[in-house]
Amino acid sequence: MTELDDRHWLQQAIELSRSCPPSATAFSVGAIIVGATGKVLATGYSRETDPHDHAEEIALSKLAANDADLPEATIYSSLEPCSKRASRPRTCTELILAAGIRRVVIAWREPSVFVDCEGVELLTAAGVEVIELPELADQVKALNAHVL
Repeated sequence: MTELDDRHWLQQAIELSRSCPPSATAFSVGAIIVGATGKVLATGYSRETDPHDHAEEIALSKLAANDADLPEATIYSSLEPCSKRASRPRTCTELILAAGIRRVVIAWREPSVFVDCEGVELLTAAGVEVIELPELADQVKALNAHVL
């Protein structure tokens, strides 16, 4: 993927986060998994089917665990994948690693509003390429003004 592709897909993930039902206790996040050929494999957004849903979790749940496209795919998430979680047994960072995705693109690192997130550090330590496009962070912050 090129930088232009990354900007396009991350912008799409940000737009998807507008679909999130409002919550005073959670961020609104959108995630899109894109295969190496540029085909959208799955999408997800926070609270899509349940109040505890995270965007990356939902997108990954729409694919088979052994999907052959995942190791070459990129997951675009408007916010850093979570590394601590009380509502589910596995974090989004753990789910991404278990899926074998080797590339993650985000707009904004999760601020310490609810937890101290270490998603970027854990993914990077596991050999995942993490790209941040901070020029898109203000859009994500604006969509999450309800918790900031």
